[in-house]
Amino acid sequence: MEILIPLAFFAMIAAIVIVPRYFRSLERQKMAETLRAAIERGQPLPQEMVDAMSTNVRSPGLPPSPQRDLRTGIVWLGVALGLVALGLIVGFEEPDASYWFLGFAAFPGFIGLAFVVLGLINKPKS
Repeated sequence: MEILIPLAFFAMIAAIVIVPRYFRSLERQKMAETLRAAIERGQPLPQEMVDAMSTNVRSPGLPPSPQRDLRTGIVWLGVALGLVALGLIVGFEEPDASYWFLGFAAFPGFIGLAFVVLGLINKPKS
């Protein structure tokens, strides 16, 4: 019985990730079939249909830039500082637990530091 709780937790995470992707895939597949049938019949494609097909396409986002790297690095450093603060707070009750939080904080801290360094080293392309 106690194994069901961790299994339910990971099943919930999987469902949150997989189910929306599955339904989006079904919707895009039906739209593609509709477009294929319209093209086979020689009908012109309405602009609304083309727009609907391209709205959920994942855009690459902003191009890499030093400002974007700096912002990303600052966010990662903020996450690391949050973990450090949590470790210090937990350390009042259980001193050995603070070492774990400091160790976990090192990962986002170094990722953030790398982004900040990349943002400072790279020159903006003009």
